[in-house]
Amino acid sequence: MTKIKMICFDMDGTIADLYKVENWLTKLREYDPSPYTEAYPMWHMGELARVLEMLKVQGIEIRVVTWLSKDSTPEYKKAVRKAKREWLESYGFPFDFFHGIQYGRTKADAIRNYLKENEEAILIDDNEQVRKGWTKGRTIDPTTCNLIEVLNALVK
Repeated sequence: MTKIKMICFDMDGTIADLYKVENWLTKLREYDPSPYTEAYPMWHMGELARVLEMLKVQGIEIRVVTWLSKDSTPEYKKAVRKAKREWLESYGFPFDFFHGIQYGRTKADAIRNYLKENEEAILIDDNEQVRKGWTKGRTIDPTTCNLIEVLNALVK
């Protein structure tokens, strides 16, 4: 029987409403990380934090596995990681580990070495292609459900 070891969250379009930030793409192409701090949450963050804390008490790790901007210099990657972490902290998102990875990289690669054979990770991501490429457990499309209710159902 497999055990849920971790829940992995994408950020953009999953918990942070990046795509509603005015001129988000133009800003990112100009190496401006501000859209990552300006995005509004897509969920009631207090409720989300409450259920995530209950899952953490059960021993489930909360990880953020998020892509960096598509075309990035090393300096811009660093700025984007900083902006995304600041966003998470400003909204009280209780994560154990943060993985800011190269755009397009397989997200399962970021956590592969942290799972044992009988453990799984749940990926929560709005991108269908990313979910299809997930090989470490189940996936959840947050655009088709009430994410807080789904996570509450995992609480024992």
